[in-house]
Amino acid sequence: MDALQLAGLKVLVTRPRDQAGSLALAIQQAGGKAILFPLLDIAPVADVTHLHQQLAQRFDLAIFISPNAVQYGMAAITAVHADLPPLVATIGQGSARALREAGVTSVIAPAERYDSEGLLALPELADMTGKRVLILRGDGGRELLGDTLKARGASVEYATCYQRSKPTNSLSDLEQCNPDVITVTSSEALAHLGDMIGNAVVWKSLPLFVPHARIAANASQLGWQDIVHTAAGDDGLLASLIAWRNMRGAT
Repeated sequence: MDALQLAGLKVLVTRPRDQAGSLALAIQQAGGKAILFPLLDIAPVADVTHLHQQLAQRFDLAIFISPNAVQYGMAAITAVHADLPPLVATIGQGSARALREAGVTSVIAPAERYDSEGLLALPELADMTGKRVLILRGDGGRELLGDTLKARGASVEYATCYQRSKPTNSLSDLEQCNPDVITVTSSEALAHLGDMIGNAVVWKSLPLFVPHARIAANASQLGWQDIVHTAAGDDGLLASLIAWRNMRGAT
C-alpha cells in the first residue's frame, strides 16, 4: 500500500475504543491520522445471573449479533462451562472471524449482506419449526431477527451479554479533534453524534463514511449532506477513504 494514500487526512474513528484499533492502524499505515472518538462505551452486564441461567439451557442455534456479543458471550459461556449449540451463526464477517478465533470451526454467516436480513436469507434458517434459538446481543436492538425466526416456527430467547452507554464526549471535545472526515459504524453511535452536534450545520457538511444503507438513511434524515456508503468492515471503510481522497486530489 502506498503510505501516502491518505497523507495528512484526519479521520474520526467513532467505534468503541476496544474495537477501533485495527481501523486506526490501517488509516495510519495509509498515511492518515486516526482520531479515536468513541461514540459508544461497551461493558459486560452488571448482573450475569440470568445470562448464566440461559446458557445452562439447551438450544439448537446460537446467534451472535456482533463482535461484542462474541467477546462477552463466549466469556460467559466459558465461565459456566456451557456447550455451544449444534449450530452457531452471526451477521457480519468480523463476528464470524472472532468466533473462529475463539475456536468455533463452523459458523453460519451471510457472504454479502451483513445484517439481519442477510442472515435470514440463508437456507439454514428457512425452516425453524421446533428449533430453540438463543440470540446473544447487547441491551436492546432490532427485533426483526427474533420476530422472523418466531414466525418460521422457532422459540427465541434474547441473551443480553453486554451493555452500551453514551460516552461523556462533548461538542467542545469534537471541535478540538477538528477532523476532515468522520466514520460511523452503527445507528446508535450516529444518534449520539446527532445529539452532540445538534443544529451545528457545519459538522453535517463533513464527509460521513458509513458501512450500511440503514445508517446512511438515518444520517440523511439527520441532515447530513455528504454521505459515503462504504463496503463492510475495515477494508471497505479504508477503500472508500482512499477512493474519496484520490477523487478529491484529482479535482
